[in-house]
Amino acid sequence: MKLILVGIISGIITGLGMGGGSILILVLVNFMEVPQHIAQATNLVFFIPTAVIAVLIHIKNQNVEKKIAKKLFIPSVIGSGFGAYLTKFIEPESLKRYFGFFLLSVRNV
Repeated sequence: MKLILVGIISGIITGLGMGGGSILILVLVNFMEVPQHIAQATNLVFFIPTAVIAVLIHIKNQNVEKKIAKKLFIPSVIGSGFGAYLTKFIEPESLKRYFGFFLLSVRNV
């Protein structure tokens, strides 16, 4: 039941464009004792369908700058593949710290 509730809350936050995956990773690691690498990979699997639905709705509502999205698409795909590959070489504790630093840095933007 906890996983369903976490999924619903993360989905809502993702749909709003506020990074629901960050919540999902924090809950999986800190409250459900899932290893950091597994939590981040699970987040990516969770992210795909929720992101597709959110993007389609935002396109329908004309909230997407298509010129900008087209320019960012390919570099983002390449960067995400490279980033996923790099996690293979990072220790779980270091990955936790990097993720925490990332959350703190985007919070202050």
